[in-house]
Formats: sequence, C-alpha cells, structure tokens
Amino acid sequence: MHYAAAELSPHDRYKLLISFVLPRPIAWLTTISEAGVVNAAPFSFFNVFAEDPPLVMIAINKRPDGRLKDSWNNIARSKQFVVNMTDEPLAQAMHESSGDFPPEIGEPNYLGLKLAPSIDIAPPRLADAPWALECRIWQVINVKEDRQLVIGEGLRFHVRDELWDPGRMRVDMEKYRPIGRMFADRYCRTDDRVLFPAADGPKR
Repeated sequence: MHYAAAELSPHDRYKLLISFVLPRPIAWLTTISEAGVVNAAPFSFFNVFAEDPPLVMIAINKRPDGRLKDSWNNIARSKQFVVNMTDEPLAQAMHESSGDFPPEIGEPNYLGLKLAPSIDIAPPRLADAPWALECRIWQVINVKEDRQLVIGEGLRFHVRDELWDPGRMRVDMEKYRPIGRMFADRYCRTDDRVLFPAADGPKR
C-alpha cells in the first residue's frame, strides 16, 4: 500500500512517521524560566546532525489546546538549553516528566531529579544523565506556526565518567543503556545488539 502525503491528515502522517521510524533517540531538555523554574521535558523528534559545529535539532510543537510549551517559551527567551540523554535508571522519570506540568512547577524538583550547574549557559543539566550537551540556539525554523525546529549548537559535553574511555574516545557499551522511543507510551531497551564485520564492498 502507499499514501500520498498531501492526501493524509496531519494526524495520519504523524502515525505513519512514528510507527516506522524506530527507535528514536530522546532529547530530555532542561531549560530555565525567567522566574528561575527549571523545566525538564522529553522530545523524540530529535537527533544530531553535524559535528563541526556540533548541531542537534529538536522539534517542539504546541500543546493540543494551542498553548506554547514551557520548553519553547524558555528557549525563546534565553536562547539556551541542555540536551540530556536518558538511560534505563532514568527512563521512568523521563516518561513521567512528559506530563502537563504548570509553568510554576519544575519537573526536576517535583520528580526528585538532581541538577548540576552548566558551565557555559544558565540552564542546569540533569546530574545523573549519562550524557548532556550544553547548547545555544544556532537557528530556528518555524513550521506552519505550530512547530519550531530548534537547531542548537553544542558548547560543552558532559559524560558520566564510568561510561567513557578518554584515551580511546570510546563509550563502554556494556555500561551505557540508552532508552529509545517507539510510539505512544512504548519505549525500547538497546541491550540486544548485533555486530557486523566491516564491509569490504564488491570484489573487482
């Protein structure tokens, strides 16, 4: 079967995208409001796109009732945010932080998540995250007035010490257990892995 995108409703396009583009990495964004409230919210329309400069992109849409999300309000004001990655020990809290919290209630404080100060920007990072990237806005693309594609430039990496070999610049995949987003309330573990030998290409 096939579908012309122009003939589908936005909801049906969404279902086709999230049902097959799997698993998706999750950007657990921390931002800070003008009043100093730290917000933490997960976004799975996210990925990394370049290394020079290091660029990430997150899609932040409006709430179903048309309100802007706290993450976008905070980023629009400060031009700064932190991308925190999620592993298995943090997965439940990450999922719970996706609820509709009022702006005056910060998810880290409500859920008992420890914060650590950033170095180059104001929003703090999640202290227990396996990996975090301090970012500033590099570019914003407005999509049909209801979604912002936020491209962030990474300024500083934070890595949990036991996960990283700085000499070899390699992650210890026996210790790093990232969580991926499937669809609806479904997530996946990434500990069932497949190793393929290097491809030689066709023989000439």
